[in-house]
Amino acid sequence: MEQLSVTAKNRRSLWIVFGLTFTYFLVEVVGGLLTNSLALLADAAHMLTDVGGLGLALFAAWMSTKPATPQRTYGYYRVEILAALANAVVLFLMAFFILFEAYHRFREPPEVSSLLMMAVAAVGLVVNLIGIWLLHRSSGESLNMKGAYLEVVSDLLGSVGVIVAAGVMWATGWYYADPIFGVGIGLFILPRTWGLMKQAVNVLLEATPAHINLAEVEVSLRGIEGVASVHDLHVWTITSGIDALSAHVVLAQGVGPTVADAAAERVAAAVKEKFGIDHTTIQVERSDRKASEGTM
Repeated sequence: MEQLSVTAKNRRSLWIVFGLTFTYFLVEVVGGLLTNSLALLADAAHMLTDVGGLGLALFAAWMSTKPATPQRTYGYYRVEILAALANAVVLFLMAFFILFEAYHRFREPPEVSSLLMMAVAAVGLVVNLIGIWLLHRSSGESLNMKGAYLEVVSDLLGSVGVIVAAGVMWATGWYYADPIFGVGIGLFILPRTWGLMKQAVNVLLEATPAHINLAEVEVSLRGIEGVASVHDLHVWTITSGIDALSAHVVLAQGVGPTVADAAAERVAAAVKEKFGIDHTTIQVERSDRKASEGTM
């Protein structure tokens, strides 16, 4: 298979976002130390996890371009899914960390230099907007890219929360604003991360892709000229954007050799046209052979 994964096609965007995120992480650490802002330092830790997540995505992009071998006949496509799963775990940990920190700040809210805190967060807002613009299109095509995109979105919310919290604290001196916005960010991250983890696990379990109706595939195959029935039908995802199908197709009795010879090709063409599956393995069987051998 020579098809590039979605992540591999978007390495340039990932590198740009990685560079911007890492640079802003350093800025936020310095800003947190200068302002004595626990919120900025916590957000810097948040950014560090995102730097790691983006690094995983880049590693997966590099690995997915490595050629297949006799030991790994699909190549390293699944590394991308493993990276997406790792990103989901990191996002969960990050969300719980934010909620844990918010709990402590409710008990004893820290005093910070609000204006400088707001300025640093505004820089982060711009950086995250650039990252979202670069990754938005590909986020719907790949679990790994979706994980990277969600991390940038969570960063954006973090920056907005810090800006609003800084504004409230600067105007009113009410330091409880910081943990309140922290809880909101943490709760926003959790359901989206659960969705990402669920999709990654489904791919690793070789479940039928969510956008594929297996019954509809079977009906479509049975409608092909010369096909009597279909069994051992499987559809799974190799990596984001690359689905595969295998099936045993039983020919109708009395089918001529011309129709029989073209059956596998017609099945492959049908699933590619109707369902976008271009990696197929078709076993063609005569009905009398199936009756004598039984199904698998």
